[in-house]
Amino acid sequence: MDATKAKLVIRPAEPADALRIARLTGRVYGKGEGYSAAQIRGQINNFPEGQFVAEFEGKLAGYCATQIVPRDIAFADHGWDEITGQGFATRHDSAGDVLYGIEVCVNPDFRRLRIGQRFYRKRQELCQYLELDGIVFGGRMPGYQRRRRKFPDPQNYLAAVLEKKIPDQVINFQINLGFQPQRVLRQYLAEDKESGGNAVLMYWPNPLAPETRTEGPSGIGKNLPESVRVATVQFMMRRIGAIDEFEQQVEYWTDVASDYEADFVVFPELFTLELLSIPDTPIPPAEAIEEVANYTERFKAFMEKLAVSYNINIIGGSHPTRMANGEIRNIAYVFLRSGAVYAQEKLHPTPSERRWWNIKGGYGADAIPTDCGPIGVMICYDSEFPELARHLVNQGALLLFVPFCTDERRGYLRVRYCSQARAVENQCYVVTSGVVGNIPNVENMDVHYAESAILTPSDFPFARDGVAADTAPNTETIAIADLSMSNLLTARQHGAVQNLKDRRFDLYRVAWNKDASGGEDDTGYTRPSDAGGSGTHG
Repeated sequence: MDATKAKLVIRPAEPADALRIARLTGRVYGKGEGYSAAQIRGQINNFPEGQFVAEFEGKLAGYCATQIVPRDIAFADHGWDEITGQGFATRHDSAGDVLYGIEVCVNPDFRRLRIGQRFYRKRQELCQYLELDGIVFGGRMPGYQRRRRKFPDPQNYLAAVLEKKIPDQVINFQINLGFQPQRVLRQYLAEDKESGGNAVLMYWPNPLAPETRTEGPSGIGKNLPESVRVATVQFMMRRIGAIDEFEQQVEYWTDVASDYEADFVVFPELFTLELLSIPDTPIPPAEAIEEVANYTERFKAFMEKLAVSYNINIIGGSHPTRMANGEIRNIAYVFLRSGAVYAQEKLHPTPSERRWWNIKGGYGADAIPTDCGPIGVMICYDSEFPELARHLVNQGALLLFVPFCTDERRGYLRVRYCSQARAVENQCYVVTSGVVGNIPNVENMDVHYAESAILTPSDFPFARDGVAADTAPNTETIAIADLSMSNLLTARQHGAVQNLKDRRFDLYRVAWNKDASGGEDDTGYTRPSDAGGSGTHG
């Protein structure tokens, strides 16, 4: 008998799906009301096992998001922002007791395929596999607003639905799937007008829940190596006669890092400006930056080949790049040993960058998936804006790389102090890499100061001073350190302080207005958990 390929497939979501999923939620809930790609990346990176997509003949048909939380948190009064970490699933706790539903969204083109029902079954299977007590979520009650005059108290509306006096399509659907309404969560999500901002706390008890869990930890740590080795290059700027000399210099340090079996090597910001020393006569700053941008394609091809050849992930400092609209932006390219290439634009050009080189600020801050877990990049001045690091960590980043270029000690210390603060407040590792030396015939690049470092949170599992390794000032060298992923995740859950865990999501949030393209709305966080695609069910 000839086998045919399945038309409807439900599979684990991957970071590469994030933009497609975000666009689907925007279509379902309306422009500006769906999730951002960053939020989807956060959900997937923070709990890879708990996010699913449905595809019908290769087209995205739906999305399902979950996290694990402790029972006491799930059953306490809470709002959607608070329980989901503002849609990023940053409240995921692998030591928790229950699976919490964040979202079920169904493409309206595939309404009659019972995709929502399939997602709920998938959650139940996951709950039983992980030996959790059950499933909890805040479900919609979309018939409430129409009957608000008759039922001023939403709890009375829920009672009327349970007594079958009035129907509510979503509540009835979830009851038919075995979920038990517990009570009304008031002020769960103000944007859900049909539910009056309320939600029904739903619970499905796992009939197979053991008294003691034997299944291992779930979440981001399950797919991480025990340790990651990182190398930071303190790169000496010098006069060169040809681009081949620059490439030899870069390859030398890549070779050194690879010989030490490093997983990552990071180069400094604007280290490609060494290429401006090739001409015999100085070039005016505006012309010079245009000139170095002409090397972009050769630089990218060379670095991509190095990453694959030396089997190492390279954070390629930063390089001025001409955009399609003619602007010059300062961009960090990340070259993975798989051959993949990512880009992170500098969002905050310094006053001197704007004045001397007319460099424009970029857009977006995306966690980058690597074989050692998600990472993020902040270019120099960007490290001095805490919103950027928090946005990257919300997406699951565990390591942040900071290529920098500073001319004197005070400028360097701004980057160093802020990078250390980012490591403490986000309980992550931060790796800085700076340039040293001078290029006399290149304006605004004549002197430099750097002490590159590998920084840790400040807690007992880490280095006493929060410094895993650093370099001597103004010396061409490399620093290498092994960073424990398990220590990092343990500190987040059980450290002397737990900055990420103790955030007050009910008081404040970090909201981003544009995605990496600089054009699409990226503010979406307004869907209630299990909100239900096309206004049907979740």
